[in-house]
Formats: sequence, C-alpha cells, structure tokens
Amino acid sequence: MHFNPYGGAAAELAAALVNADPDSGAADLLDLLREHGYKPVGALDERQARDLTAWAARLSPVFDHTPDQVDLVNDLLAETAAKPYISTHDDRPPHLHFAPEHAPTPHRVRAFTAAGLAHAVCADPRRLGRCARPGCRTVYVDTSRNGRRRFCTTRCANRVHVADHRTRTA
Repeated sequence: MHFNPYGGAAAELAAALVNADPDSGAADLLDLLREHGYKPVGALDERQARDLTAWAARLSPVFDHTPDQVDLVNDLLAETAAKPYISTHDDRPPHLHFAPEHAPTPHRVRAFTAAGLAHAVCADPRRLGRCARPGCRTVYVDTSRNGRRRFCTTRCANRVHVADHRTRTA
C-alpha cells in the first residue's frame, strides 16, 4: 500500500508514540521523534514530554477497530486543525505542513500525527491495528502488500502459533 508522508511516516510516528513507555522522559521522546525522521524544534522540556504522552493516550483508541474510529480521528483533527501549507525549509523538497514550522514541537507533532491517522483511516482503516496476541497492547500500521497483518512482530505471531499448535497436539 502506498502512503503519502502524512499517512505513512506520520501514522507510524503515531504508533511509536502510543507504544512508547508512558514514563518516557523528554530525552527519550526526542530520540523517538528523531528515529522516525521527525525534526523537533529545539529541546523538549518535561511538561512538553507529558503533553506528548497524554496525546499518545488520545491516539491509542484509533488503532482499535471500533465504529467510532472516524469520530475519534475527527476529534483529533478538530483539536489540531490549522491551515495546511507547502513548505520547502532546510533545502527539502516541497512537503505539506499542518502546523507552523516554528511552532513548539508538541503542537507540530499533534498536527502531524492527527493528519497521518486521518489519511490512513481514509485510505484503509484496517491498516491500523493492535497486536492480536493476548496480553500484548502494541499498535502498528500495516504496510504489508496484502494488508492482513494481525501481530506487532513475528515474535508475537510465533508465540500465538506455537501455543495454538501445543493446544491442538495436547
């Protein structure tokens, strides 16, 4: 499945934020943003880190397949809505921004992830999911060709399949 940057990178950043340790400090969250190719503006302080952690908790239900998924995303978009514009900062090719490029990092991340989840839900809401292994709460964006992903990792899939096999052969 082909995603634009707001459906792919932004939705995957949303998943990474949801999966992050809720006790992550500012330094850990900055590292997470950078690992996902997101350029923060300045450093994060602990209040901003708490804001991003609270935002991640708001993103989490979007990955569950519920009838109100669209309403959840619309609420996120309403909270972060800004006028989209094309930017070419830092010698990058033209790309969309949904928040001013010099706005504080938490504000920009909220707009980026809300727009990414909106694009993913519009393209195919089944591409957002939560691991099917009992006890695992990890979320993911399914970018596989056939769109049939059910587990966050091969390890979780193997655990479920081995347990199923043991149950059948016992």
